[in-house]
Formats: sequence, structure tokens, C-alpha cells
Amino acid sequence: MQLHHSNIRTKLFWTIRRIPDSPFVVIVKAGQLARLKTILGDDMPQYLVSGYLPDNFDPSTVGEEMVEEIHALNREMIAAGVRKFACGLGPARTLRAQPNGGLLLTDGPYLEAKEHVGGIWILETVNMDEAVAWARKGAKACRSAIEVREIFFVPDPKRATE
Repeated sequence: MQLHHSNIRTKLFWTIRRIPDSPFVVIVKAGQLARLKTILGDDMPQYLVSGYLPDNFDPSTVGEEMVEEIHALNREMIAAGVRKFACGLGPARTLRAQPNGGLLLTDGPYLEAKEHVGGIWILETVNMDEAVAWARKGAKACRSAIEVREIFFVPDPKRATE
């Protein structure tokens, strides 16, 4: 099957299309035939998008408008095929290894800070720029600071195929 793209003499551009049920990317360069590239799970980078809340955050202060904006963003992410997982987080409990081999369980986050992670998204995007574009929408909808980190996968050498 050959896909043709009109011969446009403009600068190089890329078009990417995602289909959630059958993931693939169509790469189109101006004036050239399209190439179909299958994306297999871990070939496309994934990003952890974390939303931060102040330690004195009161969930009862969240209005219906904000909740709807967050749900609308989640629907948009699902429709675009980038959202792999999303959730809000409850209070933290921390386990710390002790020199004697035991574990110490404490309430609260591991580090003392004025903020804590209040929710996360796992996004599968083409690159960090696209993940940051989605994070901007998240910061606006959640009215909070957002952090984006690439998730690194270390393949099991016993299962390596190459």
C-alpha cells in the first residue's frame, strides 16, 4: 500500500496519528511518500506527569468547575491516545530501611516539604515537548505545579531478543 502526500515545497514537517486500539504512527515528510511505523509498547517514550499540592490542601475547596476541567482534560488525553493511567493520591506513608534490617513506618512523605504529590498521569507521547504540552494543560486544569519526568525502562537481559 502506498500513501502519497502532495508535493509541497515548504519546510519539513511531521504528522503523527495515534489509533488507541492499534497503535501506529504515520510519518509524513513534505513531498515524499508516507511511511507507516508500528509503535510497539515500549518504543514510544512514557512520561510521569505529577501534580503537586500544598501540605495544607483541603479537598473540600475544589469546586465543580475544576473537577470538570480535570475530567475534560482526561477525556481529551484518552481521545488523543496519550493517557495510559491517571489517578489522585491520598496521604503518604513511608517505609525506611533501618541499619538493623528492620523497617520504620511513618506517616507523611519521605522528605519534609511544603508540597506533596496529589495526582499523576502516565502519558505515552512522541517526545518530552509533547508531554510538556499536555502538562501545561494539566497545570491549568489543576491550578497547581506540575512536574514531567521521562520513565526509563531497563529491559530484562534474560528476555532480550536482540
